[in-house]
Formats: sequence, C-alpha cells, structure tokens
Amino acid sequence: MYLLHKPSNNLVEILTPQELWNPFLKKVDGRFHAGEELQDPEPFTKSHLIFPSGESLPLCWLDPEYRLHLTENSKVATSA
Repeated sequence: MYLLHKPSNNLVEILTPQELWNPFLKKVDGRFHAGEELQDPEPFTKSHLIFPSGESLPLCWLDPEYRLHLTENSKVATSA
C-alpha cells in the first residue's frame, strides 16, 4: 500500500499495513518510494500521511476514541 507523505509530497510504501489501521499506534513502518534504489525502512507519523488522492486517513485509524467524536458531533447536529 502506498500513501503520500504530506511534508515531503513523496510516496511512502507502507510495510506493515496492520499497524496503519491500529488506532493505538501513532507511527507506521514504511519507506520512501523515490529514486532508483530501495530506501531504508523508517517510522512515519500517521498524521503526516494521506491517500495519494489527497484524502485524509480515516479517523478510526488515527484515534482510539473516535466513537466519542462521532457521538459529540451527532449531539451538536441534533441540538442545532
């Protein structure tokens, strides 16, 4: 799986996708996919990664308490 590293605008090959969708982990192992030589693996902060289309990662991949945000947003929407 490839994601875009926002600070550098380079593609990152995600080496351990199961780390990506674990919301308790803030970093994921990957390597830049640039140049002709295979780059060394390094940890990437998930908040610095987006899909190549420009779409953000799902909140459930980033925040272990994402369901609390969903209920807060629905309360605000129903009270307005």
